Amino acid sequence: MRRRLLEALDYATTIRQRLTVYYETAYRMSANFIDQVRRQGIVGSGGAGFPAYAKLKQPVDLFIVNGAECEPLLHKDKELMKAFGDEILSGMARIRDHLGASEAVLGIKEKYHDVIDALQAKLPEKIRIHPLGDFYPAGDEFVLVYEVTGKVIPRGGLPLHVGIVVMNVETVLDVALDRPVTHKYLTVGGAVHDPKTVRAPIGASIREVIDACGGANVAPYAVLSGGVMMGKLVRNIDDPITKTTGGLLVFPDDHPLIAKYRRTYTEVNLIGKSACDQCSFCTELCPRYLLGHPIEPHLAMRALGFSHEKMSLVVGTHFCCECNLCSLIACPEDLDPKNVCVQNKQELRAQKIMYPEDAPVRPPHGMLDGRRTPVSRLIVKLGLKHFENRGPLVSISLNPERVVILLKQHVGAPATAVVKMGDRVQEGDVIATVPENQLGVPLHASMAGMVNDVTDAFVEIRRE
Repeated sequence: MRRRLLEALDYATTIRQRLTVYYETAYRMSANFIDQVRRQGIVGSGGAGFPAYAKLKQPVDLFIVNGAECEPLLHKDKELMKAFGDEILSGMARIRDHLGASEAVLGIKEKYHDVIDALQAKLPEKIRIHPLGDFYPAGDEFVLVYEVTGKVIPRGGLPLHVGIVVMNVETVLDVALDRPVTHKYLTVGGAVHDPKTVRAPIGASIREVIDACGGANVAPYAVLSGGVMMGKLVRNIDDPITKTTGGLLVFPDDHPLIAKYRRTYTEVNLIGKSACDQCSFCTELCPRYLLGHPIEPHLAMRALGFSHEKMSLVVGTHFCCECNLCSLIACPEDLDPKNVCVQNKQELRAQKIMYPEDAPVRPPHGMLDGRRTPVSRLIVKLGLKHFENRGPLVSISLNPERVVILLKQHVGAPATAVVKMGDRVQEGDVIATVPENQLGVPLHASMAGMVNDVTDAFVEIRRE
């Protein structure tokens, strides 16, 4: 009996030791993976550029990959899924296993039958495709999470708060390729001779990228960086592309969309104060309001005419996602509720006025399904029908004489240059870093050459 007891104790000790080794090894592998993603400079490619490694630190129930690409005229993510399907699925499996998620889900527009069929034929275990409707903003992560799971991310929260991590298609591809991020995929479209999706070196100028795609077919022209709904008006077409540049859309300089993007805050406020009739269409179509969040753009417009009561009317604008549906689609008078909400958010933060934490939580609106905005309606309303809505992935010859790599390209702390004027670098060399105790990622040279200039804002490399 004593011998059997000792044998049982020895066996238990052995199992404990093996489990200890297993968990220590798993922890090291997990830490190594996170460090690997950080060292390669990988950030979110579909939005503000949140460092990807920071999303990998906690286990979750579900991993969602955002392939919705709901903005008109953009085709980058669809083209990447067609060209790099195996790599994207491999990256999904690697991230899913690291996060300990039960499965990974790829959200794709249902209308992309060719992409879905090609991927469906080679889906690994615990990876599935969720077809999405052709509406805007299906790619907003709050909307995407609701579409896939039926869960509502809490107001002011993150997908992590409902046990989910969301990443963009290109971000997952970068993880799978495991190499420094030196180039960016983007769609060049609108008023250009040959719309296409290309891979361009980070730091190349917007002008060079457009010219490499055949150039504009109108003059004079203006450019939106990003999509027509959430993009930014390019003030200088010699500005460099960054890790978050997903598209360059060219328009005639007198296009109504460009005129709206050029409005100043003063103009937005004066016109809004004098013309808003409080129809509330902006609120009725707001995707976050429809999810039950306390954002009501028509109240922000109403507040333009008040001073003392203003803050009580606009405190909900903390939760505006800036999708621009209210300004570009909903408003019948061509006003700009989105930018009014943006101003209010800035003012609320400056005054440290927060939304009450104990405020009641509303369920999703009963008309949510009926108030989705079809992308086809965006195309008509925004005057995009005359532009070719395509962007095939094409290899281009783009060898700029210089690149200007901005040191602030992601959420978190800006990078600090670790090179100096006169240094010679190769493509992929680290040129700027962020301290390990701060949120951020390093930057890498996007071409070989000599460092020509270093400032607090950028590193310039010239080809030799």
